[in-house]
Amino acid sequence: MYIAMNRFRVAPDCEEAFQRRWLDREVLLKTVPGFESFQFLKGPVGEDSTLYASHTVWASYEAFIGWTQSEQFRQAHASAGDGRKLTVGPPVFEGFEVLQSVES
Repeated sequence: MYIAMNRFRVAPDCEEAFQRRWLDREVLLKTVPGFESFQFLKGPVGEDSTLYASHTVWASYEAFIGWTQSEQFRQAHASAGDGRKLTVGPPVFEGFEVLQSVES
């Protein structure tokens, strides 16, 4: 199992637009082999920004790489740079190999 996360710092006046960009989009992940789940997260509020994260679980690292090389990935990110800048700085990517997973 592999977890891919992107962290975003979003200025207070951009939060609503940032959330809409994520919540109103077509989710193409479900069409990619090895995709397991996705979470869009809102974290702590700081002085100049709020932390958001995208959290995607994949069956394997290879499945994640397949996503990044897919037509669905290109479609999902085609308009990423369009319009008003909503983040404070670039997103920060973090990838994790799952060593243990405990389920209820």
